[in-house]
Formats: sequence, C-alpha cells, structure tokens
Amino acid sequence: MMKKKRLSASKASLVLFLCQMISALDVPLDSKLLEELSQPPTITQQSPKDYIVDPRENIVIQCEAKGKPPPSFSWTRNGTHFDIDKDAQVTMKPNSGTLVINIMNGGKAEAYEGIYQCTARNERGAAISNNIVIRPSRSPLWTKEKLEPHQVREGDSLVLHCRPPVGLPPPIIFWMDNAFQRLPQSERVSQGLNGDLYFSNVQPEDTREDYICYARFNHTQTIQQKQPISVKVFSMDSLNDTIAANLSDTDIYGAKPVTEKQPILLTPTGSTSTKVELRGSVLLLECIAAGLPTPGIHWIKEGGELPANRTFFENFKKTLKIIDVSEADSGNYKCIARNILGSAYHVISVTVKAAPYWITAPRNLVLSPGEDGTLICRANGNPKPNISWLANGVPIAIAPEDPSRKVDGDTIIFSHVQERSSAVYQCNASNEYGYLLANAFVNVLAEPPRILTPVNKLYQVIADSPALLDCAYFGSPKPEIEWFKGVKGSILRGNEYVFHDNGTLEIPVAQKDSTGTYTCVARNELGKIQNEVQLEVKDPTMIIKQPEYKVIQRYGQVSFECIIKHDSTLLATVTWLKDNDELPDDERFLVGKDNLTIMNVTDKDDGTYTCIVNTTLDSVSASAVLTVVAAPPTPAIIYARPNPPFDLELTGQLERSVELSWIPGDENNSPITSFVIEYEDGLHEPGVWHYQTEVPGTQTTVQLKLSPYVNYSFRVIAVNEIGRSQPSEPSEQYLTKSANPDENPSNVQGIGSEPDNLVITWEPLKGFQSNGPGLQYKVSWRQKDVDDEWTSVIVANVSKYIVSGTPTFVPYEIKVQALNDLGYAPEPSEVIGHSGEDLPMVAPGNVQVHVINSTLAKVHWDPVPLKTVRGHLQGYKVYYWKVQSLSRRSRRHVEKKILTFRGNKTFGMLPGLEPYSSYKLNVRVVNGKGEGPASPDKVFKTPEGVPSSPSFLKITNPTLDSLTLEWGSPTHPNGVLTSYVLKFQPINNTHELGPLVEIRIPANESSLILKNLNYSTRYKFYFNAQTSVGSGSQITEEAVTIMDEAGILRPAVGAGKGYSETLFATSPVMHTVRPTFYKVQPLYPRIRNVTTAAAETYANISWEYEGPDHANFYVEYGVAGSKEDWKKEIVNGSRSFFVLKGLTPGTAYKVRVGAEGLSGFRSSEDVFETGPAMASRQVDIATQGWFIGLMCAVALLILILLIVCFIRRNKGGKYPVKEKEDAHADPEIQPMKEDDGTFGEYRLFSFVSSAPF
Repeated sequence: MMKKKRLSASKASLVLFLCQMISALDVPLDSKLLEELSQPPTITQQSPKDYIVDPRENIVIQCEAKGKPPPSFSWTRNGTHFDIDKDAQVTMKPNSGTLVINIMNGGKAEAYEGIYQCTARNERGAAISNNIVIRPSRSPLWTKEKLEPHQVREGDSLVLHCRPPVGLPPPIIFWMDNAFQRLPQSERVSQGLNGDLYFSNVQPEDTREDYICYARFNHTQTIQQKQPISVKVFSMDSLNDTIAANLSDTDIYGAKPVTEKQPILLTPTGSTSTKVELRGSVLLLECIAAGLPTPGIHWIKEGGELPANRTFFENFKKTLKIIDVSEADSGNYKCIARNILGSAYHVISVTVKAAPYWITAPRNLVLSPGEDGTLICRANGNPKPNISWLANGVPIAIAPEDPSRKVDGDTIIFSHVQERSSAVYQCNASNEYGYLLANAFVNVLAEPPRILTPVNKLYQVIADSPALLDCAYFGSPKPEIEWFKGVKGSILRGNEYVFHDNGTLEIPVAQKDSTGTYTCVARNELGKIQNEVQLEVKDPTMIIKQPEYKVIQRYGQVSFECIIKHDSTLLATVTWLKDNDELPDDERFLVGKDNLTIMNVTDKDDGTYTCIVNTTLDSVSASAVLTVVAAPPTPAIIYARPNPPFDLELTGQLERSVELSWIPGDENNSPITSFVIEYEDGLHEPGVWHYQTEVPGTQTTVQLKLSPYVNYSFRVIAVNEIGRSQPSEPSEQYLTKSANPDENPSNVQGIGSEPDNLVITWEPLKGFQSNGPGLQYKVSWRQKDVDDEWTSVIVANVSKYIVSGTPTFVPYEIKVQALNDLGYAPEPSEVIGHSGEDLPMVAPGNVQVHVINSTLAKVHWDPVPLKTVRGHLQGYKVYYWKVQSLSRRSRRHVEKKILTFRGNKTFGMLPGLEPYSSYKLNVRVVNGKGEGPASPDKVFKTPEGVPSSPSFLKITNPTLDSLTLEWGSPTHPNGVLTSYVLKFQPINNTHELGPLVEIRIPANESSLILKNLNYSTRYKFYFNAQTSVGSGSQITEEAVTIMDEAGILRPAVGAGKGYSETLFATSPVMHTVRPTFYKVQPLYPRIRNVTTAAAETYANISWEYEGPDHANFYVEYGVAGSKEDWKKEIVNGSRSFFVLKGLTPGTAYKVRVGAEGLSGFRSSEDVFETGPAMASRQVDIATQGWFIGLMCAVALLILILLIVCFIRRNKGGKYPVKEKEDAHADPEIQPMKEDDGTFGEYRLFSFVSSAPF
C-alpha cells in the first residue's frame, strides 16, 4: 500500500514538473537560418524494412541524412560493423550513406542477404535507420510430377490443385489453356485464394486436356508453368450408351439421371476456422461451395454489421474483402452457401492484431542553455508494444551519462540543459508483429536574436479591418519582443494592440492614422536586433450607385449602373454575374466601365444581375433583378442622328494621361454605337482638330494618352447607324508639361550631291512631337570602317545638313538625335550613307562581239573594278551604230542606238541589226553620277539576209498572148542579189486557180515579156528577189490578156494547161543583146521564208510551203550554239505557223521547220532571241488606252473602205473583193491575225478541175 502511494506521489510531481517547464524553441523554416544553425543528423531517406531485391541487378540500399556539419555514414550487417572498404563489390555514394552492391559484375545476391542498419553521425549526435532486411527474390521451377487425368461424372464437384513453388515474394497465380487464353470463370468455376481451381459442379463442356496453372514472379519478371491437367466429364447420356452396348435386350438397364446435390463447402473445410489479421491491412475471407444447382454465397457478421465503405465482394461473392481493418473488425464472420436443396455454412473467427503504431512520435527539440524539455514516445499495438530508448544509436542504459537527462518510461525529461546535452535519441516500440523506430534530436543552441521578416516590408489593409504586422524571429534563449511606432516612438501597450507569441503585432481595428512605420525589437541575453515595417491603411471600396430593379419590354435595351469609389492607389476590377454565374457569351451583353447594357432583351435575360468590385485588399458587391415583359404596340419610330454629347470633364490629370468623361446626348431611337474623341493642339496647330481614339457606345469615360508640351482641348462625336452627331462643345484646356523628346527624326539618309560632300537629310518631328520648346537636332557622322571619332553639330529645326570636304563615295555612319530645352531624345539608331559620287574612271575591257545571225549579235565585256566606279553601280550602256551597208558603199547619217543593262551584267543581246552591214560599238559603265569613258570601238559585220520585196512590179502592153513585166530592185537588198523568181497562174471565170509556173530571172534584169499566154485570161503574178541566203518578201499583181474579137486566133497547143512550153523573150530595156528565153521548170516541194516573232517566253514561227497538199509539218528548235539534241514539236493540221512556249528569257534559239512523209525535207535554220534587254522598263502600248482607241479607229476606217470597194466592184461587173481575195490568195503566203499577237488560222484552197482555163 505504501509502495502504491509513493508511486502516485512520484507521478503527481512529474505532472507538476511538466506543467512548470518552459516550452521548447520553435525553429522557423527559414532556409538561410537552417543553413547557419548547427543541427544533429536527421535521416531523410532509407530503404524499406523488408527489402526484396532482384538477384540479377545491383543492390542499392538507401540511406540519406542531413545535418550541420554534414554527417558521416557507417553501416552494420547482422549486428556487426560492415567494413565496406574490404569488399570490392560494395561502394558508398559520395556525400551520401547509400550503398551500391555490384551484382552485375560477378557478385552474388545471396551472399549479401542479411539485416543492415545505417548510422549518420556528426559532432552533435548520431541518427540510425531501421533494420533493413535484404532478401533476393526467388522464382524456383515447378517440381516435376506425374499428373493423372481427372475423370468425373457430370454434376460432381472437382478441385484442380496448383501448388506453385514457394517464391519470394509469393507468385501471382492464374489458369490458362494451351493457346494462352485465360480460362473463363463464373459462379460455378472459380480460382481460390490458394490458386486452386474449383468446380462447384462439372459439365460436359469442362472436358479438356489443357488446364494449365501459371505462376508469375513479378520481381524477376518470370512465369512458371505447371504440367497440363486433363479433365474428362462423363455425361449421363454417354454412360447409358455404354451400358446398353454391354447388356442383353432382356436386361433392365439405364444409368440414373444427373441428381441435384445440396451445398457442401469445398474450402474452408469443417464448420469453423480462425484467422489472424494485422491492423491496417486487407482482410480476405473465402468460401467456395459444391452443389447442383450452383450454390450462391452470402456473408454476415455475427453480432454486428459488415463495415460500410470498406467492405467489397469479389470472385462472384465467394471472397469477402475488408480494407484497412482495425481491432473493431474482430469477430465471427459467417458464409452461407445456398441452393434450392438446402444450405451449408462456415464460421471464421477473425482476430485483429496490431503491429506498433504511433500515438505520439518523438519530435525534435531545440533548447537554449539552461532550459527544460521533454521527449515523449507513445505507441500502441496488440499486444501492447515495449518502449526502449537509445542515445546516438546506443541503448540509453549503457550510453554516456547526462545529468540533465532522466528517463521515465515513454518519456525523457531534460532539465537545465547545456550545449553538450545535444544528441539524437531513438525510440523503439516493438511487439511480436513488428517495430517502430523514430529519431528525435535534442539540439541545445546559444544564438543571439535574429529577425527573419524582410526589412521595410509593406503591409496594406483596409480601414476598420485588422492589421497583422509580422516579426518572425529566432534566438536562443528565446528573445523578448517589443513593438514601437516610428523609429524613436514609445513602446506599444494597451488594449488597442494584440501581441502574439510568434512576434506578430495585431491592430484589431486599423484607422487611417494607423499608417506609418512600426519597429520590432528582439532581445535576449546574447544581443538585440530591430526591424522596421510599413503599414498603409487604404480607404474601403464602395458602390456609390448600385444597380436598381428594372422592368424592360421585350426587344428593348436596359442598363444597370455600378458606380464605384475606391482608394486611388488600388486597382479595382468590376465583374458582372447573372444568377451568380458568368454572363452569357452573347454580344448583346456590353460591359462598360461603370455599367452593364443588354441589347435586344429576350425572355431568357430575366434574372438577378450582380456587380462585384474587387481590389487586392477588399471586395464589395450589389445586385438587382431584371424582369422582361411583353412590348405593347408602338407607333412609328423616327430615327435620326444622335444629339451631341455634353458636359465634358477632365479628371485625373497626369503628365502623360488624363481621363475624359461626358454625358451622351439623345440617341434619337438609334442606339449609339461609338464615340469619336478628337483633340486640338492650341499651342502648335490652333483650330485644327485631330482624331484621338474611338470607344464603344456604352462607354462614357476614357483614359487618354497625352504627349508633353501640348495644350489639349477635346471634343466628342456620337455615332449611330444613321450618322455622326455634331461635335460637342470643347472641353477645358489642359497644357501638359514639357519633357525630353520621346523619338528621333525618321527617314534619315546620307547622299552626296557633289563628289566632295555628304548631304544628310531627315524628316523633322511634328510640333506635338517636340515635347517642349527649343526643338533642335544633333547631327553626327563618322566614316565607316575607319577608327574615327564622331563629328557632331547641333542645328536648328531644319531637315538637312551638308558635310563638305569628304572623300569621294565612301560610306558614313550617320545619326540624327532630337533635343529641346529639357534634354535629348533616346539614343538614335545609326544608318549608313555615302558621300557624293563621281564619274567612273575606267572603261570596260575585253569587249567581244559574237554575231548570231543577220539581225542579232551578242556582246561580252569584262566588269570594271568596283573601286573605279566611284559610286553606286547602276549598270552598263552599249552604244552601237551602223557604219555602212556592205551591198551599198554609200555612207549615211550615223544614228547611234543605246542599250542599258542593269546591275553587274557582263553581256547582252543586240537585236534589230540590219543584214550585210558593218557596225561599231563601245561599252561604258554607269553610276549615279553618269557614264564613264567608252571602251575602244569594236567593229563587226552582219552576214547576208533575205532581201526585201522588189520596190515595184508593173505589167504593161497586154496583147492576145503576151504581157510585159517591169520591176524595181529591192529597197533593202540585205546582201548580193543572185536572181529574181517569178511565179504566175491563170484564174478562170469561176475564180479557180490554174497550175503554178515558176521562172528564175538573172539579178541584172529589170523587165520580162511573157508570150504564148491564153487570150482573154486573167493571170496572177508573184515576184520576189533572192540572195544566197534565201528568198525575200514577194509582191503580187494581176493582169488580163486581150480578147480575140475577130475570133480568128485559136488557143495555142497546150493552152488548157495554162501555159505552153514555149520560149519567152525578155524586154530589150535592160539588154541590147538578143533576148534571153526561159523554159518553165517543174516545181518541187520546199519550205522557205521561215520567220520568227519572239517575246520573253514564247515565239511565233511561220513559214512558206511549196509542194503537194496534205504535208505533215513539225518544228525543231534548240539553244543557239549548243550541242544538245533538237527538240521537236508536231504541228496540228496543215497550218503554216506554230507557237513555241516555255522559252527562257534573254536566250538565243535556233529553229527549223520540216515535213514528214515520202517527201520529207527541212527548211534552213533561223536564229532568234527571247526577251531582248531594253534601255529601261518598257510600257506595253497594246494595253494603253490611247493605242486601243487608235486601233479601233483604224479598223473602223478600213471597214468603211472595204464596203465602198465592194460596192464599186459590184457596180463594175467584177467579182467581189472578198471572193477575189479568197480565190487569188497566194498559196505560199497565208494570212496572219495580228489582233492577239499570234498567227492566224492557216487555210489551204485546193481543188481538182477538168475544165480548161
């Protein structure tokens, strides 16, 4: 009895002592502070207690800790020191206690099985980890066994045993067939928790030979397979057939039909069983029954209910699963198997035990020297755990003595601690089901005060609300905190302040006069420190005009006002809600600065509208209801422009902005869609109004950006669908302060006007851009790429400055900076300019000319050095002129032609040359100043070409059978004439053409007499000249022989052929010798007079054809001078023209025309060039209006002349002009259409006639 009293007295004194203890220090979670304070080790990361590893991979045992100074690490294995330096397979990570055991390079995991524990130690103590049990995973093979086939009768129960090998951890079991398909499971067939496969009753479809049990070992990612099990189910029908086959007809036979069976439990066996489960784990109870029909399973807890929200049924209710079990889940659980024949049950008695779990885990303790404290370690479990203490990893009973420490069961009491009392204590709570280990350090610190709150931290609160001013501090011993207002104010006391233990000062009701500086002072016996914070008390936000209840007619417009007042230093945002939700995403809802407008109101707009105003410190709101009603009939509405706004007011004047507000005028039945704001600068441009901005029609205030040194006036114009209102009356004037210029002049350029100067120009600032009086410009320049200083000059408000005495055409860096009386604009950007240009110094060299054909040549030259250009290279000019014609030795007036080739081009084409002529050319380089000297003249000659047409053809002295022809030589022979060619053919009364006759005449002849012609017959003549190159253009004439009035003469023999093979005499005009006679030669097929008309990317090719009809033509072409194969294009039909497309501009091409078939032949080659270079960009006159008009007038005039000719010919008894033209058309010269720049359609008139001409 006395012993019990002494124990009670001891406990009472302990309680009294604990109540009198000073609370331990709280160390703020300040990263900088934590880095500076000494601290015993703390385990931050470790491997699990039961650590199963993959035997094929390296073993990593984690142990991480923190402390100051950083801790060192050591390990024990199976209770003894583990010297990792002696094991080459084991390493420790740098700055860490984590072990890496190298298994992949020869180590064996089994050799490292055991219990490991880590110790982290520094000068203030040692912390230890849990006992970490390392075990390699095991996945053993299935033992070989001979499996007998299972033969069962239909309706019987069956259990297929799996019995997997014992692995670590245990494997996952599942059943599959040979095709790796999971076996279907149901209420009748299911897998038990032990892995066996249970059949409540078998059916014939259960017969199969591939029931295979698989065990999956997750750690090693392997799957083991049991030998297949064979099951054969005998049905009653098959048994009856077997019996019938073995008995005589007189025997009575027949197997009993499948009998139904009442339930019996396959597992667990018997009527009762027990199960122990640990607190916090998952309880799994299983009942599988046999029977026919298949029994259903039902679960109950005797004397209680199954726990809600933690109870689940699995495996077709055969498994009861309760998660997170506790001691309250102990009891008897009954499973009942039932079918139509009866039921069976089993009672499982569940006992829930508990491994230790924390009630109060020990916490780190930070004390000042001389203070008291306690470590408490309280745990529970079933059975109740034992509590033991360790100090720095050593049982406290054998640890070094500490007079400040006293152990009392689950509590360690510290009194009057000193710095040497710092240590790490471990509490171990254990029972038969496990243990808990917790580290808690006692850190004795002697530290002067520190204030962790930032200096001059700003606090903002709303008036009449609490203000909390922080003074986070730390010190050991714990500092005392005092507050002062102002730097030298008196200490704060009284009921108007609340002082919190963490140092925070609370002002329960802050007023405007509470604004100011507050000083926090922290002091202990080791020192003193103070810190200042600032408090600002703001005006509360208020809604001075709240939205009001509205009744609006359908399709009308309604506005809710929400005019607010708030502290000018806070930013307020206004949000509108409808029925406490966001506004509909509908353009009819227009949110202004202080209102909400709903256009074209509908019934669904009914509701409550709330205006919420938020600042960073407070929030207010107000609501109003909108009711929508039907609209009554309305009279006719008159729409007009809005009335002008009025009552303009300027508020919030700042240096660069001002707020303008106004009251809208009457909208006159058409809603105002926008307001236009204009301004007048009374200082620089009085009387001139400029556009400033435009805002939506629901807005009546706007924040305007301003420029310095402008005397502003504003006016507002309202706009609706009808138009614009008259401007409002101007607002009051507002003169903004002067300031430095914000920008510099634009479009700065440097271009010399003379070889020795640099003209710097810029676009000056406008008046309001000057930002102040005394606008000037600082012009700076320096030569580029030369180590030279800037030269600067300040000029008045002009736009140009000339720098003299500069080198010729050198680059300069230039900048122009604006300044006024208040200072300079920002540093300007630099631009590159050039001093003045001079004429180029040298001429192009190595000028070469390549004559391509009689009208085209290509000229080449070497470029001049860029330094001799003395300016911007613009290109080269080629001057060329005709010296004389080689066929006529007479000279004529020299007309020079010029072609300009832009850029640094070194060649060009010279088109339009005259054949058989002598030319000269030279080349000059061109810059911005002009042309340089000419290269030496280069002489070249063009080859012969085809001549022009004879200058005239006259037919005189017609007789019964002869005509006299006279002609003039071609105006442009383009070479040495070799002969003339005359062709003629008769035309009968039906305008049909007769056979064509050709005569070749020497070039020195100028007349010819044709005899033995048919009398009274019309003939058509074709006449042209020839050079060695080919035939030129021809001229045509018609003439008629005289009629035989006496009827005496008969047609000559062969007249029916049009012309007899008779000799002709030439005119004696040109010759004094005996006349020359010609015999008509037969005409052979040929293609001649190939001509081209080229553009940039295409060319029109035309030709003349003589010969049989129905020839198939083709065109071949290629690049002139190239050895590439000719490209071939087929001509459709019998046309005598073709368009080549897809050509390259500025390229010389060769072309020829051929005919396919029995008479295949080709023309001579012709050369042309696409897109010749022009002196400057040419304008296509075909697209000019004046040219189109002129062509229309010419066409109209020609049409009138044709009509007149037609009428006159009809009156004279002649055949119509058109028919004559169609009938007399030259079969070799086909018409061309020029209105679209392409060749016209080719038409060939051919006929066969037996009538004589």
